[in-house]
Amino acid sequence: MDSGLRDKVVLITGGAGGMGKAAAARFLEEKAVVYVADLDAERAAAAAADLIASGLVAKMTAEPGRGPAVHASALDITRPEDIERTIADLMAVEGHLDVLVNAAGLWVEGPAESMTEDDWDRVVDVNLKGSFFCCSRAVPHLKKTQGCIVNISSDCGLVGTPGTAVYSASKSGVVALTKALAIELAPDLVRVNVICPADVMTPMLEGQAREFGGGDEAGYYRNLLTCYPQCD
Repeated sequence: MDSGLRDKVVLITGGAGGMGKAAAARFLEEKAVVYVADLDAERAAAAAADLIASGLVAKMTAEPGRGPAVHASALDITRPEDIERTIADLMAVEGHLDVLVNAAGLWVEGPAESMTEDDWDRVVDVNLKGSFFCCSRAVPHLKKTQGCIVNISSDCGLVGTPGTAVYSASKSGVVALTKALAIELAPDLVRVNVICPADVMTPMLEGQAREFGGGDEAGYYRNLLTCYPQCD
């Protein structure tokens, strides 16, 4: 069945990461033109190369509007001017933007009393501020295409879990941001949705297991269940 995504232009922040890269692969399967944007330019390029090697796209092509195609871009979403540059570069090549996926995210874990102002600023800057400014800078272009925004929040934005006060606050903000934008942009036929995944086996989660698991990664994953009363 045709999903209607063929030749649609998709910008994915955090595109070199677990969920961002998986989203890129799925859009490529639907013959979209995907821009993989990540803070680390080398990781973005490596992710694009992996997607090409997977056979989802034959080559990295500069021909605009012809999917499937994948491009890599360096992007610091905490800097609005960097977001503007990235979108301007995309528009100069493609001429339109159809989908924004905000998959970039940062995790900090620990008791509330141990959190520093720097911890708060770093997490909120990436997870909430970054998501907002990516949305706000993409909106003028999405209005022209009646496009859509997909924000990646977390179940931590809906369900309180110990040791995640800073992260949960930032992700709850993403949920509220999405609700507000969905209503604001509905008259322009721009859809805004949020996904709140639970723990997904990404490189970030694997790193947490190694760091906090004390050598017992399986035990770390089992302990995750204790954070969710509804799983008892």
